[in-house]
Amino acid sequence: MAIGARRIVFMGTPAFAAVALKAILDAGHDVAAVYSQPPRPKGRGMDVQKSPVHELAEERGIAVRTPVSLKDDEAISAFQALGADFAVVAAYGLILPASILDAPRHGCLNIHASLLPRWRGAAPIQRAIEAGDRQTGITIMQMDEGLDTGRMLLSQAVPIDDADTSGSLQSRLAELGGRLVVRALAALEAGTLVGQSQPAEGVTYAAKIAKAEAPIDWRLPAVVIERRLRAFDPFPGASATLGGETLKCWRGRVAPSGTGAPGEVLAVEASGLRVACGEGALDLTELQRAGGRRLPVREFLQRDRIEPGMRFELSAAAMAPREAGSSELPPATL
Repeated sequence: MAIGARRIVFMGTPAFAAVALKAILDAGHDVAAVYSQPPRPKGRGMDVQKSPVHELAEERGIAVRTPVSLKDDEAISAFQALGADFAVVAAYGLILPASILDAPRHGCLNIHASLLPRWRGAAPIQRAIEAGDRQTGITIMQMDEGLDTGRMLLSQAVPIDDADTSGSLQSRLAELGGRLVVRALAALEAGTLVGQSQPAEGVTYAAKIAKAEAPIDWRLPAVVIERRLRAFDPFPGASATLGGETLKCWRGRVAPSGTGAPGEVLAVEASGLRVACGEGALDLTELQRAGGRRLPVREFLQRDRIEPGMRFELSAAAMAPREAGSSELPPATL
């Protein structure tokens, strides 16, 4: 598909998308307008803040639109009036109806943070870590009306390191997404890029991360809990309650040994707080109390006395059945 003048509408919201927008602008493309989620209250002070994409667009002098929906006639007409050759979409946050998908002359490209068809949906980075996948990647996709079902244009794999959190992996994938979408635009102009249908096998869905998933279910194997600590960093943060106080559990490692009742504190050392799990044990190495900051266990224990035999609670929230993206995740890919 060769294209002439490249007039782009960019649609995205978080920092992941802002990296791609910067790459597109730095490559010299004409971005006619940027669509992003409306400014919303954030942080402890709940100050109204613009999204990272919104802020970058304004810095570059690009018009920003923040509709709450793209389904009404006014929003559709305003989008169509831009006369875009195509749109580039990255973690925008709104479903694009057919009238929007069909408006750009050459359709809409999506920067998706997985190797499709694995992890279609809202939280592919978190679910890949949670499932124990050894690799993930970026797929540049031609969008259709399905949920991440469009034809694949470019993809590249990235290994998932044992220490990766969702935050660290997202940073690497964001940079890759920016590079790949610029490559895709150049290849489309040259007519050298042909899309491929996604395989029918291997489809999995990455449900949106919910705050209700934060409480740790200590009945699970230690290896599963350790992955969730990393998958839920920075949001929503894995949590556990001890002695009536709810703590954020940010870092941990699977212990070489240790058995006990799920949630039981087995050992207290400066290097880690050993807690029994449904299978094996976990050494918690970084904790945070409400209103405090993330601390290595050594510093945390200077104020809070924790002794072997104490037990983290098995909260009702942790034990409640989870919806899509539950503990019954699809098998990890190698």
